[in-house]
Amino acid sequence: MENHEHGQQRDDAAPAITRSKLVLVGFLLVVAYFLWTEHQAHVIQFLPFLLLAACPLMHVFMHGGHSHRHHGHPSAKADRADAQGEQ
Repeated sequence: MENHEHGQQRDDAAPAITRSKLVLVGFLLVVAYFLWTEHQAHVIQFLPFLLLAACPLMHVFMHGGHSHRHHGHPSAKADRADAQGEQ
């Protein structure tokens, strides 16, 4: 019987967490709107710098730091087998 009561508490807590997240998202949207409308001139002047900063960040995170290790990749194993077969 204790497990059943404990299970009810989790069910009651789940909607509260969802509501709190919804309230937080709404609050952040309102804050973002007012920051954008009040400080639009300040934000727009830094957009080119954000674009320049995005380039190295994309290279680091999207290319995996340029390690280019293909040890586990199936096509790399096939390429190595073809190269050994030609010799």
